[in-house]
Amino acid sequence: MDIAGRGRLRLPVALLGTWGLTRLLLLLFVLKVFVFPGPDVTSDVSVTYHGWYEVLRHGTFPLADVTWQYPPAAALAILSPAALPFLDYATAFFFLALLADLVVLNLLLHAGVRPGRTLRGAWVWVVGVPLLGPTVYARYDVMVTAVAVAALLAGARHPRLMGALAGFGALLKVWPALLLVGAVRRRAWASAAVTVTVLASLFAAAMPGAFAFLTFQGDRGTEVESLGALVFHVGRHFGWEGRMALNYGSIEFLGPFVGTVSTVALLLTVVALGWLLLWRLRATRFLPHTLADAAFVAVLLFTVTSRVISPQYMVWLVGLAAVCLCFRASPMTLPAALVVVACLVTVLEFPIGFGHVVASDAYGMALLFTRNGLLVVAALTAALELWRTTAPPRAQLPPLPDRDARARETQPS
Repeated sequence: MDIAGRGRLRLPVALLGTWGLTRLLLLLFVLKVFVFPGPDVTSDVSVTYHGWYEVLRHGTFPLADVTWQYPPAAALAILSPAALPFLDYATAFFFLALLADLVVLNLLLHAGVRPGRTLRGAWVWVVGVPLLGPTVYARYDVMVTAVAVAALLAGARHPRLMGALAGFGALLKVWPALLLVGAVRRRAWASAAVTVTVLASLFAAAMPGAFAFLTFQGDRGTEVESLGALVFHVGRHFGWEGRMALNYGSIEFLGPFVGTVSTVALLLTVVALGWLLLWRLRATRFLPHTLADAAFVAVLLFTVTSRVISPQYMVWLVGLAAVCLCFRASPMTLPAALVVVACLVTVLEFPIGFGHVVASDAYGMALLFTRNGLLVVAALTAALELWRTTAPPRAQLPPLPDRDARARETQPS
């Protein structure tokens, strides 16, 4: 075998080795063999999720708990540890999170070896996830991300499957609905609509309170790690009279002008939606990577404009960035790199430096300004690249790939 061939073989081995070592370390942290700095991130599983599990397994949603703010299919993730009855609830959940992580890796590896693809995407996942620390395995977001990655990689070859997975993902945690932003085939949208309608109807008929989460979400304040929260972190040093408190399951700012900042965040989200609609109207060139690029941009925009930016949201962005970089021609290299760097800053602010964030001291504010600044730059850069490559002036349109090239791109491996 030639040297080039041996080099190609070493790369997957390096990927698998890096994944194995980093994921073992994450497991040791969530199982508390090692203690990770900062507050205990596993209590959400051992206390909150387990409490919901005890309610859900009796056939109803936790209606008396305002911290239940998830669409109905989230019940499946919370109930999933029942599949491993020989383990206690928390341990079973952590191993299922590890399994979801492994599923994403396998999807990215399989996609990365096809013509026109690259293993850069798999590397983004392998490196980006452990930078977030044990929080990754102590939330169900990695499971949702696995569904989203599978949906995007189904993409152009299987639009019905893509739509069904996106619809199912939306019922897990809403945001996967944004995967459809770049879908051009009606079959994907129709499949998503049918999936959502059927599953939502089944949940509504079988379990009381399937959509109570909509009311709970509407009553939230401004979470302390969000972009809008920076106003209040600074304001605390200039006499702002509000307070910080545990509210609806997270630390939020409460008091004067919080409603105004939350309204501004909502308006920015509407502006982001308007920009995405304009892009769809103006886009003239849809390439194999456009579906993933558009989903990455959409989720970035809705993340930075949200009144809540929890650390686990970064898992979504890493997964979508990884899918983008599976395509050699994707223009999302810089935004993806910014997201990976933002993951490192995120773990520094939560859980490691969360005490500084709560205190609104110089170090905590520096971490938040840096992390949120990286996300804003990533969102704007990604949006500009999406527009430049899909909706340029007609005079600047690059030639479309020939039919043979497009056929090779969509060939099954």
